[in-house]
Amino acid sequence: MKLKIGIPKGSLQESTFELFKKAGFEFRTSSGRSYHPSVDDPEISPLLIRPQEIPRYVESEILDIGLTGKDWIEDNRSDVIEVADFTYSKATLNPIRVVLAAPNDGDINSPRDLEGKRIATEYVRLTERYLTDNNIHASVEFSWGACEVKVPDLVDAIVVNTETGSSLRAHNLKIVDTLLVSTTRLIANKTAWADPEKRAKTENIAMLLKGALNAETFVGLKMNVEKKSIEKILQILPALKRPTISPLSDPEWVALEIIVEEKTVRELAPALKRAGAEGLVEYPLNKVIF
Repeated sequence: MKLKIGIPKGSLQESTFELFKKAGFEFRTSSGRSYHPSVDDPEISPLLIRPQEIPRYVESEILDIGLTGKDWIEDNRSDVIEVADFTYSKATLNPIRVVLAAPNDGDINSPRDLEGKRIATEYVRLTERYLTDNNIHASVEFSWGACEVKVPDLVDAIVVNTETGSSLRAHNLKIVDTLLVSTTRLIANKTAWADPEKRAKTENIAMLLKGALNAETFVGLKMNVEKKSIEKILQILPALKRPTISPLSDPEWVALEIIVEEKTVRELAPALKRAGAEGLVEYPLNKVIF
């Protein structure tokens, strides 16, 4: 069994390879122009391809599965199985937004102001549906990226994806409306999903990728606690997860260990120390599978 998988080439490529590495899959490319990376799993056949095209190739069964954005699934209106949702992008762990943007000092302040205007975008079909839904008549032209530089000399507004908004601000553009909030999706075609072997392999990959992504925001926390302080410590720890408690050589003390969100440790660690915990150690995780 070979599972043909589309890996997004471009801005998501390195972050996707890094996520797969944490999940236990090592991808390598022979050069920056290689479209056929190698992987240390004989059941996987990867192909690097633009994320815009992955939904079409998965739907048409040229690829079994692929990683692409919800934005491109919607733009293509692809009839695929969305196996898993992974919130990561090229620079952060945040979703991206597909937005309508226009000059800060221009006269486009709402979608209604697009009437009769020109819009440049990579999301032609998504933008045209947005205009139809809002009963707006405007001209939409395809752009091979770098839409920001076309405003206002070539077009009046653009529809682009943004992660932080920094590029829009740098070009003196404002966000007028949000068309879609998008995250990375693992998708499969219906035939591959109906194949027991391919489905099982796909579900395994999804589980491991999700575990690797969970590990980005969770850490392990361990400490030594005197038995008389256990109840006080348990009241401080997150209520949903009970810690692992192990005996120590000193019968009056135990070792306590728990997985928590990394951002909570800055408040949690001082409180635990004051409640009697000793030898607190925070450590990173590779995968967290719930």
